[in-house]
Amino acid sequence: MLRFARAVVKRRRIIIIIALLLLVPSVFGMISTRVNYDVLTYLPDSIDTIKGQDILLDEFGKGGFAIVMVEGMEPKEVAKFKEKVEDVDHVDTVIWYDTILDLSIPESMLPESVYDKFNSGDTTMMAVFFDKPTSDDETLDAVVKIREMGGEQCFLSSMSGFVEDLKELIEHEEPIYVAVAVLLAIIVLGIFMNSFALPLLFISGIGMAIIYNMGSNIFNGEICFITQAIAAVLQLAVTTDYSIFLWNSYEEHRNVLKMDREEAMANAIARTLVSISSSSLTTIAGFLALCFMTFQLGMDMGIVLAKGVLIGVISSVTILPALLLCCEKFINKLRHKPLVPKFDRLSAAIVKRPLIFAAIFLILLGPAFYGYRHTDVYYKLDESIPQSLPFAVANEKLAEDFNMNCTHMLLIDSNTPQKDVRDMMKEIDKVDGVGYTLSLEGTLGPTLPDSMVPNKLEGELKSDKYELAIINSEYAVASDEVNRQIDELNGIVERYDPGGLLIGEGPCTKDLINITDRDFKVVTGVSVAAIFLIILIALQSISLPIILVASIELGIFINLGIPYYTGTVLAFITSIIIGTVQLGSTVDYAILMTNRYKRERFAGKDKRQAVTIAHSTSMPSVLVSALSFFAATIGVGIYSDIDLIGSLCLLMGRGAIISLLVVMFFVPSFFVLFDGIICRTSRGFIDKQRQDKNVKTHQDPEEEQG
Repeated sequence: MLRFARAVVKRRRIIIIIALLLLVPSVFGMISTRVNYDVLTYLPDSIDTIKGQDILLDEFGKGGFAIVMVEGMEPKEVAKFKEKVEDVDHVDTVIWYDTILDLSIPESMLPESVYDKFNSGDTTMMAVFFDKPTSDDETLDAVVKIREMGGEQCFLSSMSGFVEDLKELIEHEEPIYVAVAVLLAIIVLGIFMNSFALPLLFISGIGMAIIYNMGSNIFNGEICFITQAIAAVLQLAVTTDYSIFLWNSYEEHRNVLKMDREEAMANAIARTLVSISSSSLTTIAGFLALCFMTFQLGMDMGIVLAKGVLIGVISSVTILPALLLCCEKFINKLRHKPLVPKFDRLSAAIVKRPLIFAAIFLILLGPAFYGYRHTDVYYKLDESIPQSLPFAVANEKLAEDFNMNCTHMLLIDSNTPQKDVRDMMKEIDKVDGVGYTLSLEGTLGPTLPDSMVPNKLEGELKSDKYELAIINSEYAVASDEVNRQIDELNGIVERYDPGGLLIGEGPCTKDLINITDRDFKVVTGVSVAAIFLIILIALQSISLPIILVASIELGIFINLGIPYYTGTVLAFITSIIIGTVQLGSTVDYAILMTNRYKRERFAGKDKRQAVTIAHSTSMPSVLVSALSFFAATIGVGIYSDIDLIGSLCLLMGRGAIISLLVVMFFVPSFFVLFDGIICRTSRGFIDKQRQDKNVKTHQDPEEEQG
């Protein structure tokens, strides 16, 4: 280890040159990596809704779907606009009133008031199918083109419209996320480190690691917008600890042990690698736990975040030492006294009265866990964006003018008898919340002769294997009402056509709810088990992992329980991600204190002395780490107009502070109270426990009671 460290110090200028050169392909990789803004594409391919979407594309050449509304146009003007929409690249089909019957046919001949299904007041709507999937770049380009052609008279409601609006908002906000995180992190580090130059050097080293990480995502092909938005911020927040530890270690070897600067840095690198091995492993394990989600967004996010931590560790022991040595004059010139408080009195108070803090722990546990279990989440994706965006405005208009909130599509086996199809569609029409349906048999029925049915309509709604029906629902996506409606519709379809498939945003979101509910339990279990095992091996103790994980879990319960008591509804992905991220990234605070506690016990200190020293010496580092994490995330949480991103960052920042308080007050109390158990269940403590029996005879009665 020391040989590697000395090689880094010796070749520091070469390392900086290589680091700068690696930025070129990394930036190219960042630019070339496609960003996916549609989270529903991360549903597993094995479920029926995703299979149905593939069939729709393969059999009908239809991928994305939109409802386009225009107001203030005469029927002939609407017909011309429809023709323009049909000419837009990657628009496959436009279904409007004149697709079903010629405009010259009198309204009196229309079955079931077909005209009213497409018109409300001076607003008319049409169904638009694209020949590419919902979030494909070509589909999004077509959405932009349609909006431009229609101007203020045009309203486009669809998942593709949502994705386009989200994309534009993210592209505007994302650079500001990084800028805010960097600025606030620099301010915090500038206050608590002993040189104003250190934050700039830390950020430079971490920034390179972030660019390497984001550039390497090109090998994945694409990355989810959620991952793209928070990966840089979270990598900055988590890996700042490693930079702080390296500098503190260097200062100790340089000033206390009186080594020359190169030997001091070599020893600091070697010590840092050993010290951060377990803490980085717990963080990586927490992130990799996301890969066990059936919802493939977990795999996307878990790999990118874990990779970022690994690259951050490598950067901390190669690039950062080189920068620190090369810029030492700059560092010394901007030195100042750090504003880190002393914890001696607080440490003594906690060690003297551990039962008080243990009682507070138990008092908080009940309501925290209850809130954690009962916090509401939402799955309706458009609730995460400002309601002033074009997609949200179009959705509101569709609901007000046509009483439509959701559109399902039904794929019917073409071998199903026409009578059964008609009977099935009649039943579907009677289901609560179904506004109307559009299908060959259901809409036109037997009342019109075949000669009046346009060939084009039949071609659009029927293939060799399937017939397509459109079902418009009055219920909103992800609501309990629409989920019950989908269950009822699937029951009807199953009776008439066992091979039929109900697809669309509503059914996909219902699958999302079921899948992520399972994923939440799996990810929580895997992350706790993996981190427990890593701590057990690292600390060689059975009891210490229980104490540390239980303490941080209380912090997670509090963090995710607060929204229940404040009436806040979280985005569905927040509760899944926060638990594993907070556990993986903040259990390091407890590990740092535990290592010092073990060291002092091995050195012959009694339990109270060991805990006091561990607490008072560890808390300054824990405080700076937690505040750096908080600074890097909280600004993004406050700024972001996208709730999926904002709530994630707010809860990560709040979680860092909560974990700080848990480690500050509860962990040392448990060390004092359970020292005997820790000694009996941890390797190396048994001899010290025997020594303590002799020490106890010299303690005063008051201390013995405490």
